[in-house]
Amino acid sequence: MISIIIPSYNEEGNVSHTAEVVRKIMEKNNIPYELVFVNDGSSDGTWERLEAMARADERIVAVNFSRNFGKESAIFAGLETARGDACVLMDCDLQHPPETIVEMYKIWKNNDVDIVEGRKADRGKENKAYRGFSLLFYKLIKKASGLDMDAASDFKLLDRRAVDALLRMPERLTFFRAMSSWVGFKTEKVFFEVQEREVGESKWTTRSLIKFAINNITSFTSAPMQIVTVCGILTFIVSLIMGISTIVQKILGESDAGFPTVIVLQLLTSSIIMFSLGIIGFYISKIYEEIKNRPRYIIRDIVRKNDEGESK
Repeated sequence: MISIIIPSYNEEGNVSHTAEVVRKIMEKNNIPYELVFVNDGSSDGTWERLEAMARADERIVAVNFSRNFGKESAIFAGLETARGDACVLMDCDLQHPPETIVEMYKIWKNNDVDIVEGRKADRGKENKAYRGFSLLFYKLIKKASGLDMDAASDFKLLDRRAVDALLRMPERLTFFRAMSSWVGFKTEKVFFEVQEREVGESKWTTRSLIKFAINNITSFTSAPMQIVTVCGILTFIVSLIMGISTIVQKILGESDAGFPTVIVLQLLTSSIIMFSLGIIGFYISKIYEEIKNRPRYIIRDIVRKNDEGESK
């Protein structure tokens, strides 16, 4: 059996349709499955719909957070709740085509493969700024960590061994897309076309995307910390050059009052110091978040219909 995990945030108009589309595809291909919907603190009627669906269908599990904890937390809550021999992560808006799950399932079942990773053959309709930002983000991750994440997505199938390895990782600040690559295991790739969203609009804003990128870069690599070292080296080189120049001018009797030079040096070094302190402070804040050891999420309700027709 495979567990299809679907994080949901304000997806009242999508959850029923998504469940029906997936059900038809799984039944047509004789694939045993369960759907694990994780309601990430939605403010609309998403939870009420999920609760009703779970009470009516034993193949649907509804998980309800006490508040909004974010997609990353919803993913790991789904992995911990799932009972399948493999887990598939997909979006609730059907931009990840459910038909591709069949291809993933066949590759996993018929081959010695632990992870089947969905790669975007086409990114769909994205504005140029968003596309450029995404490419820059993944290039930074690749350069810093060595993981090739170009065209990567959360849409992937993981064998139970890979799922258990992920769940043993203790960090609170998670980046599923990178962590699922970091654990290794035998991996195959399938390519899919990003579909148009049928209902509603994306919940991602420019601000949330920038925050997502910064949090994930700093949580998965310490490369930005090296910027501090580079800035220090550059400042030293500039100071050395200007110092030698000042000495030479003094010897030749051509030295000026030097007031502008002092101001420029002060502004340069002050800016670099403040920038470096900002990077260090950001990492310290992440350490602070980790050592508090708070749970990644809090579950308020889980509704699962058992074999006797009861739900909890």
